[in-house]
Amino acid sequence: MSTLLPEGSNGVVHGRGAIVPLKPVPADEVDYGNPRQGVLELGTIGGCEAGIWELRDGAVLDTEVDEVFVVISGGATVKLLDEGRSVDVKTGDVMRLTAGTKTRWIVKDHIRKVYLATE
Repeated sequence: MSTLLPEGSNGVVHGRGAIVPLKPVPADEVDYGNPRQGVLELGTIGGCEAGIWELRDGAVLDTEVDEVFVVISGGATVKLLDEGRSVDVKTGDVMRLTAGTKTRWIVKDHIRKVYLATE
């Protein structure tokens, strides 16, 4: 885990301008397109991981952990496959995902979010 925001210290990371290295999404997680994603780990707080996650250009399949996130740029359609419904999220939106939820993230351009998730 990174020490960009270490426990016991006050600090700041400029989330919209931070460099998040992107890599191709593993083929078994790609629904369509040529998506790239990356994570910038920030540290831990109260036993949760904090970080910035970005996804670009496509759709991916995932099984979620317990997480709360805030979209800081872009947007996506998050299909909650187990529930048979979709949620559109955009800059400023806050969403909670529960562990084990199967999702499809559909991203036309990009989404960048700050998240707190269980380890």
